[in-house]
Amino acid sequence: MFNVFTLANGRLIQHEIDDPSALASLQPVWVDLEAASPEEKGWIQARFGLAIPADVDDDDLEESARFYEGDAGELHIRSDFLIEGDSSPDGALAQNVRVAFILFNNVLFSLHADDLPVFRLLRLRARRIPALIEDAKDVLLKLFDADAEYSADVLEGIYDRLEAVSARVLKQDVDDRTAGEALSAIAREEDLNGRIRRNVMDTRRAVSFMMRSRMLNAEQFEEARQIMRDIDSLDSHTAFLFDKINFLMDATVGFININQNKIIKIFSVASVALLPPTLIASIYGMNFRFMPELEWRYGYFFSLALMVCSVAAPFLYFRRKGWLR
Repeated sequence: MFNVFTLANGRLIQHEIDDPSALASLQPVWVDLEAASPEEKGWIQARFGLAIPADVDDDDLEESARFYEGDAGELHIRSDFLIEGDSSPDGALAQNVRVAFILFNNVLFSLHADDLPVFRLLRLRARRIPALIEDAKDVLLKLFDADAEYSADVLEGIYDRLEAVSARVLKQDVDDRTAGEALSAIAREEDLNGRIRRNVMDTRRAVSFMMRSRMLNAEQFEEARQIMRDIDSLDSHTAFLFDKINFLMDATVGFININQNKIIKIFSVASVALLPPTLIASIYGMNFRFMPELEWRYGYFFSLALMVCSVAAPFLYFRRKGWLR
């Protein structure tokens, strides 16, 4: 089953197609195929005369194969769309989903493997706002516009979560457990921010191709320019977030190093403080025949007291210098 959208009084009307006979009487402006089967692709070819390429869902295509005009005059655009995922430690990671668009005879065909939040957002808006969409090119532009808006919302979420990490790392004592949780959270936000940057870069190339192909009218061309300006602002914001992520990463790693240095300092002080009593015990552990203290009645207690004093003296000195804090 796939969805077909027609225009009625300036609104998108959704039709669920599970039989080729239901497709014959419709004049759609948008055909959305999610995880389409070969049989459903055959319905599209029979109804619209469009042969969908076998590699339409491939992710490893060169740029020249992602934006081009086909032999039948159809325009092919392959672009990535973002799925945010769950920001919790055990949640699903964000991903970029490849979507293939084919503009043929004033009908937009979209093929993708997963349900996308941007597509749901456009369907909701098109039902609520009259005259939002006039033709298939409007659908494509509105999808890219909604994608930029969705990316902006996700960036705001990244900033809020980084602020929470910053509050934990910079405003309280950081132990190793807190630092580990902070590093994990920062790594997730860095991955998501990188995917957003890749997504907006890909959207920029797709919109730029539409502008160069001269397929847009004056109003649509101005809308495409506005999308490009929005993408430029998103690109600057991702750069800012990368700087913030790097700062928090360096700060957290710095706190981990400080905690490790404290442990190493304790061992160093203990080693230095135990050197004098070790020396005293070594001296009185010698097996020479003539040692004055061997016949002394209080020699054993004197050596113990001397070792205790030799330990206490360095500790008092280190404490006065502030090296034990």
